[in-house]
Amino acid sequence: MTDDLSRRVAAIWRIEGARIVATLARVVGDLPTAEDLAHDALLEALAQWPREGVPHNPGAWLTAVAKRRAIDGWRRERVRGEKYELIGADLDELADAVWQPIDDDVLRLVFTACHPVLARDAQVALTLKVVGGLDTEAIARLFLVPVPTMQQRIVRAKKALSAAGAPFEVPEPSEWPARRTAVLAVIYLIFTEGYAASTGDAVLRTELAHEAVRLGRVLGRLLPREPEVLGLSALMELQASRFAARVDANGDAVLLADQDRRRWDRSAIARGRALLERAEALGRSAGPYQLQASIALCHAEAPSVDTTDWPRIVQLYDALGRLGANPVVALNRAVAVAMASGALDGLAAVDALSATGKLKGSHLIPSVRGELLSRLGRSAEARAELLAAAGLTRNEREAALLRRKAEALALNSDGQSEG
Repeated sequence: MTDDLSRRVAAIWRIEGARIVATLARVVGDLPTAEDLAHDALLEALAQWPREGVPHNPGAWLTAVAKRRAIDGWRRERVRGEKYELIGADLDELADAVWQPIDDDVLRLVFTACHPVLARDAQVALTLKVVGGLDTEAIARLFLVPVPTMQQRIVRAKKALSAAGAPFEVPEPSEWPARRTAVLAVIYLIFTEGYAASTGDAVLRTELAHEAVRLGRVLGRLLPREPEVLGLSALMELQASRFAARVDANGDAVLLADQDRRRWDRSAIARGRALLERAEALGRSAGPYQLQASIALCHAEAPSVDTTDWPRIVQLYDALGRLGANPVVALNRAVAVAMASGALDGLAAVDALSATGKLKGSHLIPSVRGELLSRLGRSAEARAELLAAAGLTRNEREAALLRRKAEALALNSDGQSEG
């Protein structure tokens, strides 16, 4: 298979994979089986498409092949004859049909994977794997755990879900509270991976982020009076508004301070602001997504980095920290402190967080330390931190940016190396 075809197949799977698995899960009634069937169909595509070409509707092709495999399995086992007849009758029509994503299938898949029989971390990890299409390494990095630990967690989750016979359906409204928190976490982590890809050679995975935004909107229609559902949608709209300005013509990342704010999507900002106002109008205490959306709105409404209301952002991060310890929130707060009170205060906050060991092995702390040390004129230390961060990140674009910043610090004002 050529590299070009390999990339095309990978792109098709990233875009269509969740819907294919969701459709199959509805048919066979079992999530792990649906995932296995989808992967078998993908292997068949890898064997056939180099010879026969990519079909006009690759999603429909993969779904039809997977359904045929399911039928073959039912025939061998001599069970589920009624389903065999019902599905077999329309297979030919399905293979030629235009691929029509069924939105509810994907949301149903999220709810199924977030079944209460699973622990919260297992719910989120499994859904990121199946719905988000993230590999185990990317999920492990989001959870800040070793890859083998995450592999075991996902395998156990699949087995537990199968053993429980979890139905592939959106639960009754009375069951939603038990799953809502995990569903929100899944949708936001999918968006996060799209907003800042943890691996690969692209800064953004916009198809992933837009799918998360869509899922948030669907969930908002189901739960229109849940402040945190509205808050999450507001947050994603506000962050997505920056997409056009977050990368340059070469696909490299553009930092917040350097972004052309005229390219921010004002319609998305307006949607985010309206959603946040709806959430606040419900009169309940702000949850984590509402608070993060408020922070994003501070950025969206500011004409520049320098005119941003950084003290207000620090206050919002303080409120967010009181809802639960989160090292990434603590690091973002340290950045806001540096902007509000000076780089020295920000560095002290970063060092306090580093001492806890909670982000050990992540590129985040050395990248922030490098930036703050640079502002303080401690160029040699800053360069070492930036190079360390470049060695830890798995995103090639981000690593290249960090190395460029380190190289710029290697020269003093007369163009000579610091040594």
